[in-house]
Amino acid sequence: MTHRQPSRGFTLLELLVVILIIGLLTGIVAPRFLGQIARSETTAAKAQIDALDKALQAYRIDMGHFPSEGDGLRALVTAPPNEPRWRGPYLKDQVPLDPWGSPYQYRIPSSRGKDYDLFSPGRDRVAGGSGDDADISN
Repeated sequence: MTHRQPSRGFTLLELLVVILIIGLLTGIVAPRFLGQIARSETTAAKAQIDALDKALQAYRIDMGHFPSEGDGLRALVTAPPNEPRWRGPYLKDQVPLDPWGSPYQYRIPSSRGKDYDLFSPGRDRVAGGSGDDADISN
């Protein structure tokens, strides 16, 4: 005669304790992870603005002036009309969107005493803001 060991499963209480522990860990880890994502998006936007800034400087060296506001950043990839000295494209690909899917804003003359303003309105897609919603500019 063989003895069968009674099979032992998990009790409801044990399952609830495991679910509680997983919930607590998620509550601690998730905010930190989401903060990292926001910082990486901001870092990517700053890097793209820096690349656009370098392309605008190269354009100015060739043309003797920055693109007009009407021509905008498109002038970095497509020759504006009546610009025979254009030696572009000044970017490898098309003008990128910011990490939140919005186009970068270009204003000339600058409202901040620079040659031009180049900025992303940030995560909230509205000018101004603070924290993760702050504008990112040159």
